[in-house]
Amino acid sequence: MNQDTMQGNWKQLKGKAKERWGKLTNDDLDVIEGKRDQLAGKIQERYGKTKEEAEKEIKEFQKACNC
Repeated sequence: MNQDTMQGNWKQLKGKAKERWGKLTNDDLDVIEGKRDQLAGKIQERYGKTKEEAEKEIKEFQKACNC
């Protein structure tokens, strides 16, 4: 899935993202609005992961969601 598709489907994906990254708040997810770089930043912040680890998780998330 490319960035535009993720942003376009964000309302449907928010629930799945919340399941995957439970430490992200609803407010976090509202602000992110499907923007990959902001999602990576919040994953780094909440989980103490590197940028590379966060990007890998997002890639796996997108693959699992077919998005």
